[in-house]
Amino acid sequence: MAGPRSRSPGTLARIRVKNRRKRYLDFHPEYFSSNLELAAEDPLAYDRLVRRFQTTAEREAEGRRKGYSGILEADLWRSEAKLEALAHPENTVTMTYNRGTDGEILAEEKDEVPASKEDGMQRWRKEMELRFLRGQDGDFDYTLVDEAEEYDDRGVEEREEEEKWFAEEEPEWMVGEQSDSPVDTHVKGETGVQDY
Repeated sequence: MAGPRSRSPGTLARIRVKNRRKRYLDFHPEYFSSNLELAAEDPLAYDRLVRRFQTTAEREAEGRRKGYSGILEADLWRSEAKLEALAHPENTVTMTYNRGTDGEILAEEKDEVPASKEDGMQRWRKEMELRFLRGQDGDFDYTLVDEAEEYDDRGVEEREEEEKWFAEEEPEWMVGEQSDSPVDTHVKGETGVQDY
């Protein structure tokens, strides 16, 4: 098992950045409350995981919040994303679109379809979290998080340092002289008997 001491400084720096980003999301759940902005980040995922479960009233309310130009923009983003997914299916990690023999878009695989609205929201939120951790939110200034020590988890880092110290520590035995022989030594502290 590779411990913290076997990792390169570059790997440790990448882990620290991802940990800081994760802690940022833990401390700022409002990042996910801007559904309309995040929907533009991955319109295919939003469409398949969230929008499909919205009622007509919810879609109308979302449309009013976006405004007419926002609706057109969202439709344009969604159409372009679908065309890109069809042209380069290997690039779309979350959602896949496949064409049939006549060029029609085939239905989704059963494991890609969320079971409920809550499941869809959970999967969409998880995908947005992974995008954030990878640094793929183009509208977010990651330097505010990546360089902020306030998002370091000092407890975890201290445990890792302690484990590293214990792993490097060599066992020491107390060796002393017996009272009846100045030359003879024996080990103190190790009885060889297991205490339960």
